[in-house]
Amino acid sequence: MNQTPQSENMDLTPSPAAASPLNLEPRAAYIHVPFCRHRCGYCNFTLIAGRDDLVERYINALALELAALERPHEVDTLFLGGGTPTHLEPPQLARLLEQVKLWFPLAPGGEFSIEANPIDLAASQAAQPQALERSAVLAAAGVTRVSLGAQSFRADKLHMLERDHDAAGIRRALELARGFAHSVSLDLIFGAPGETLAQWQADLDAALDLAPDHVSTYGLTFEQGTRFWSRRLHGELAQLPEETERELYSLAIDRLIAAGFEHYEVSNFARPGHRCRHNEVYWAGDEYFAAGPGAARYVAGRREVNHRSTLTWIDRLERGQSPVAESETLDAEDCARELLVLALRRRLGIAREEFRRRTGLEIDALVGRELARYVELGLFEEEQGRLRLTREGLMLSDAIWPAFLRR
Repeated sequence: MNQTPQSENMDLTPSPAAASPLNLEPRAAYIHVPFCRHRCGYCNFTLIAGRDDLVERYINALALELAALERPHEVDTLFLGGGTPTHLEPPQLARLLEQVKLWFPLAPGGEFSIEANPIDLAASQAAQPQALERSAVLAAAGVTRVSLGAQSFRADKLHMLERDHDAAGIRRALELARGFAHSVSLDLIFGAPGETLAQWQADLDAALDLAPDHVSTYGLTFEQGTRFWSRRLHGELAQLPEETERELYSLAIDRLIAAGFEHYEVSNFARPGHRCRHNEVYWAGDEYFAAGPGAARYVAGRREVNHRSTLTWIDRLERGQSPVAESETLDAEDCARELLVLALRRRLGIAREEFRRRTGLEIDALVGRELARYVELGLFEEEQGRLRLTREGLMLSDAIWPAFLRR
């Protein structure tokens, strides 16, 4: 992908798409929207809070970055994440979506996902006009999937996580999203300081009462550079014991599967027909477009990551410079190792023959010694040539991957 943007006074309307051979370019695109009202204490994502004055410059800069594509690229999945895309005012959101769809038109039957903060779609009396207008913008743009950052239904836990919504707001937002989206997903966090199994089960039950189509569960992490990291160092927050975290995760697996969800990836559960197709592109090791501050793309065998600073990213594009901060082309072995790790995050795992066909390499030639050790420890199982994590392996998967990636 050409990363040299056109100047601001040039026509940014794409030329008609040239014919291209099937499956020779990515069929997925990600757009990063960095704006939030507030940076939560646990968050280490690329975002900028309290700088809504930059939204117009961001949209203009995104138009410049997308114009470097030179022609539209039809995609099967389109995902807007953040940050909080729905934090934008409805007219700004409409303009953003128009630009994105101009360069990444969605194929018939495609999946168009957007991350949303419940408060942005929670039609309380005070917020109802703007919430309804925002949902109308999403509906008009053809959004098919909404991922709500619920995190919890407990007031004390939401306060500790520094979230700005309540349980009633989650319900109102989900009901509004159901009016236009085929799938509605809820993100939930477990492992908050002091959290008990009973409290986590109450969160899961409250989520299931809303009958979402998809649920993602994430253990709370203390990332270096976040406020939670600093508060833990100062003794203000205490991380749960590892065994308790495993019990909470195990409870989520059992409760969600019993409710009819398929556990299809380490952190993700879906009702039939409601998997996140965009994320499956990543786990399959396929290529994808991406734009926005901090966005990472994988195109033509090359990985690129944009500058994480929103101001730097905007400034470089306004100056006619590339927004890319890091770029590399992985060799065959590194690509194969990465594919193996991504594929093994899926509950389906990966077949040895499929891996050989896609990479030209044998799994045992790359990680045979490590894999044998993990199989002996009961972390992996193999059936008819297909490798997958066991239940115990799911609990320890993050500790496994470095050994598979290391040469």
